[in-house]
Amino acid sequence: MVQKARIRLTGTSPGTLDGICGEVRKIAEKTGVNIAGPIPLPTKKLVVPCRKSPDGEGTETWDHWEMRVHKRLIDLDADERALRQLMRIQVPKDVSIEIVLTS
Repeated sequence: MVQKARIRLTGTSPGTLDGICGEVRKIAEKTGVNIAGPIPLPTKKLVVPCRKSPDGEGTETWDHWEMRVHKRLIDLDADERALRQLMRIQVPKDVSIEIVLTS
């Protein structure tokens, strides 16, 4: 039975996530490992409403600040060479990467 590696990428910028997914795909093609994904998971929208006026006087006008959290999921066979190259990928600070090995 072949072990699988599940890679979960989380970040606020979809462009950087897609760039990292492209690097993972290149590594998988170069090492000849089966890959499934990247699968885009639902985007979380974190909305914070706050009053525009600092003193509470005047009409009730609100600002809505929003942060979107994008996620991608990639499954690939856990080949030792491929995983070693995955560990060398330069990941930006705003991107979280999680690798889980399953059997």
